[in-house]
Amino acid sequence: MKTLPVSLLLVLFTWTVCVWADRRRQKRAWIIDSFTIEEENPGPYPYKLGKIELERSYLVRYQLKGQGVDLEPKGILNIDKDGYVLVYGRVDFENKQGIKVLKSTFEAKDKSTDEVETRLGVHIQILDINDHAPKFQQSVYEVTVDESHSQGKTVVTVLASDEDDSRTNNGTFDLTIKSVTPTPDNVKFYIQQQKDVNQQQQQFGNVYFNGCLNYEKAQKYTILVEAKDKGEKIQLSSTSTVIINILDKNNNLPEFSGKTGPGKVKERETGVEVLRLQVTDKDTRGSEAWKAKYTIHGDKKDQFKIETDPKTNEGILTVVKQMDYEEQTYKNISISVQNELPYFSCKVKKQVENAKWEVEVIPQNSGMSVENLYNTIPVTIYVEDVNDPPVFIPPVKHVHIMENIAAGTSLTTFTAKDMDGSLTNTFKFVKGEDIDGWIIVNAKTGLVSTNKILDRESPFGINSTYRVTLYAVDDGVPPLTGTGTLFIHLNDQNDNVPILEVNTVNVCLDTEPTFSSITAVDLDLPPYSSPFHYELLGDVKDKWRVEPTHGTTVSLVKEQSVYSGHHLLQIKISDQQGLSSIQNLSVTVCDCSNAHNCHVRMARMAQMGPAAAWIVVLTVLIFIAMCLMVLLISCKAERKMIEMDDGIGCLIKTNTENPGTDCVNVFTKVPSSIGIQKTGSSNVNASLKLSTNVNSSHKVTSRTVIHKTLEAPQLDFPDQMFIRSINRSSTRSYGENFKQRSSIRSSGFYGNAAYLSNSLAVIINKKLLALQTRDEEFVVYEPHCYADEGQAMDNADLDALSIPENDFHPEMLINLDNRFCQLAIISRPDLM
Repeated sequence: MKTLPVSLLLVLFTWTVCVWADRRRQKRAWIIDSFTIEEENPGPYPYKLGKIELERSYLVRYQLKGQGVDLEPKGILNIDKDGYVLVYGRVDFENKQGIKVLKSTFEAKDKSTDEVETRLGVHIQILDINDHAPKFQQSVYEVTVDESHSQGKTVVTVLASDEDDSRTNNGTFDLTIKSVTPTPDNVKFYIQQQKDVNQQQQQFGNVYFNGCLNYEKAQKYTILVEAKDKGEKIQLSSTSTVIINILDKNNNLPEFSGKTGPGKVKERETGVEVLRLQVTDKDTRGSEAWKAKYTIHGDKKDQFKIETDPKTNEGILTVVKQMDYEEQTYKNISISVQNELPYFSCKVKKQVENAKWEVEVIPQNSGMSVENLYNTIPVTIYVEDVNDPPVFIPPVKHVHIMENIAAGTSLTTFTAKDMDGSLTNTFKFVKGEDIDGWIIVNAKTGLVSTNKILDRESPFGINSTYRVTLYAVDDGVPPLTGTGTLFIHLNDQNDNVPILEVNTVNVCLDTEPTFSSITAVDLDLPPYSSPFHYELLGDVKDKWRVEPTHGTTVSLVKEQSVYSGHHLLQIKISDQQGLSSIQNLSVTVCDCSNAHNCHVRMARMAQMGPAAAWIVVLTVLIFIAMCLMVLLISCKAERKMIEMDDGIGCLIKTNTENPGTDCVNVFTKVPSSIGIQKTGSSNVNASLKLSTNVNSSHKVTSRTVIHKTLEAPQLDFPDQMFIRSINRSSTRSYGENFKQRSSIRSSGFYGNAAYLSNSLAVIINKKLLALQTRDEEFVVYEPHCYADEGQAMDNADLDALSIPENDFHPEMLINLDNRFCQLAIISRPDLM
C-alpha cells in the first residue's frame, strides 16, 4: 500500500518531463529567421546567403522547402549540410508574381529516426535596385485649347509610372518641363505632379500656364516633359512630347475700312441695296471669330436691314419699308460691327515668379462694357422724290340704303388728295372691282351712283353687304393709282314670297292619320319671313290638314279616307306681313306597312327581275346579229383603181356607181376628156365629163347624166352609150388635157381609152359643124337627168355639149397621143 504513491509520483514526473520537452520543441518551430537578397545579383552562383545555427547540429540533417525552392520561383534557393542557405540564380523584384519576399520552411530531422527535431520559418526579402526608368503612358500627348483659355486652368494631364520599389528612391521620380517650342514671351508653361492614390507607382502631371495665349503669335506649342527617378547609384529617366494646338477665338474686333453704294433711295422703294460697308479683321478668315455681325442704331421704324455677305464679310444695307420724301428727305442712322463669337481680350500686365501673372481680361474682370468697344460708323441715306399716288380720304366708306332703290340714285362722293408736294398732278376716278355692275362713278367728281336696282338677296352680296373698289389715277409719269373701298349695306324689304323647301312628300297608307313635315323658306329677313301661315286650298276637307297652321316647319296630316296614289295639293303660304304664294305640293301615298319609306318600297317594285334582264340581253344580241348581216350583204367585191399620174387626161375606169349622186353642180373647169374651139370671131367651148364602167361587150351599166350647158343638135342613141356619169375627182381644164403625158402605165386603161377615143371622134365629127356656127354666149342650165340605165329612151338625142373657152397652144401637142393631135387639128384648124 505504501509503494503506490511512489510509483504514481514517478509516472507524473516522467509525463511532466515529456510535456515540457514537447513544448520546448513546439516553441522552437515558430522561430523565424530572415535574410535579404539583392535582385539581379550577377553571381557567381551559388553563393552563400547565410547560415541557420542549431544546437546538436551533428545529430540532424537540414531540409529547405517553399518559395524559391520547390515553389515559384523554383530552383533559386537551397541549404547545405552545414546549414548555409545557398543562392543558385537571379531574382527579380518586378517579377510577374509580384513576390517581394521569398517565404520558405527550414526543417532539422534526426538522422537516426528521421523525425523533425526543429522547424523554422525562413523569410528572404528581395532588395530592389534601380533597373527601371520611369515610363509615360503615352509617348505623345496632343490637345487643343482655345486661345481664351484662362491661366491656372489645367491644359493637359500626363501619366507616368516606375516599376521599381516606390518606397525607395529607385521608384520615386520627378516630372519637369525640359523645353517649350516656340519660346513664348507672353506665356509660361509649368507642370505639377501628384501621386495616384490607387497605385503608388503612378504619378499624374498637370500642365498649366501663366499669362495669355495668342493665336496670332503661336498656333501650336510643343513641350518636352521629362520623368527622372532618384536612384542612389544611377538615375534613370524618359521623356514625352506634349503638343498644344491653339484654337483661334475672337480677340480682335473688326474695324470699318470703307463703304460703297449710292447712299440714296427713291421714296416707296423697298428691297433696294443702298450701301455696302467694308471691314477688316485680324482673326482667321472664314472662322466665327472673323465673320462680322452688323447692328443698326437709330432706326425706330425698322425701315432698314443689314446682312453680312458670307464671302466678303461686307455689310449690305437694304431698305425694307417705304420712305416718304414729304416726311423726310434723308435719314441718319449708325451701324456697329462685332463678330459672331463673343469678344475677349487678355493682356499681361506683370510677370510674377512662382505665381500667377497679373493679366487684364475683357470682359471677365475689366468692368468695361463690351458694347463700348465695338466700332461704329454714321450713315446718311437720302430720299429721292417721285410721283406719289392719290390718297382717298377716307380710304373706306360705308353706305346704308334700302334695297330696290331706283337706278341712278346717288350713294356717296369719294374724295382723293395728291400727296406729292413737289409735283402737282390731276387725277380721275375709275371704277375698280364691281362684280355685278351695281354702281357707276363720275370720273371728275367721284360721285358714286347706282347702275341698276339693287337686290339684297343677290348672290354677290355677303351678309347684306356688297363691296366695290374705286381707283384714283393721276396723270403723272408714270401714272399712279390710289384705291378706295365702298361697302354698300342693303336694308331688307319684303320683296320675296315664301316657298316650299321641298315640294314632294311621301306618305304611308294607314288606318290612322299620318304626319309628314313640310318646311317653307323666305329669302327676306325678319319680320318679313318666318313664322309662316299655311293654308290648304281646294277640296281637302276630311282628307288633308296642316298642324299647326303657323310656323316654319309644320306637319301635313293625311286622314284615313285618302286612298293610295299620287295627290297634288295647293298650299298658300304667307309671311308675317301677309305676302303669300300658292305652292304645289306633290304627295305620294303608298302602302308601306312593312316599310316606313315610300321610296324604299317603290324602288323595290322598280327592280328588274331575272327574266326581264335575260330579255334585254337577248334583244341586244339579236340587234348586233342583224347589224352584222346588213353589213355583210352591203359589202361588194373590192375593185382596185388604176394608178395614173396627175398629168394624164384620158378617160379612166373609175367604177363609181352611186345612185342618187348623178346630178351635180355645173363645173367651172373644162374636163380632161375633150376640148373643142370654133374657128372664127367667137369661140364656143364644149365640156364633157365622162365616167365609164364598160365591160368586155361594151354594155352600158351606169346611169347617164349630162350637164346641159347649151342648145345643140340631138345625138343618136348609140352615141349616148358612150356618155357616162360624171367623175368629179378627175376634172381637168382644157389646158391641163393637152399637157398630159403621152405614155400610159396601165394596159387596161389603154384598151378603154382607145375604144372611147374612136367613139368620141364619131360624135365630135357629127356635131362639129353645128357647134362652129354658134357665136353667141349660152346660158348655163341646171343638170338634167335623161334616163336610167336599162330603160328605153323616148328621145335618143342629148343636149349640146358645153365647151368652155380656154387658150390653146400648139406646143401642148408634143406630149399627147396622135389621136388627140388629130382631134386638135379638126377642132382648131386655125392654129395648126
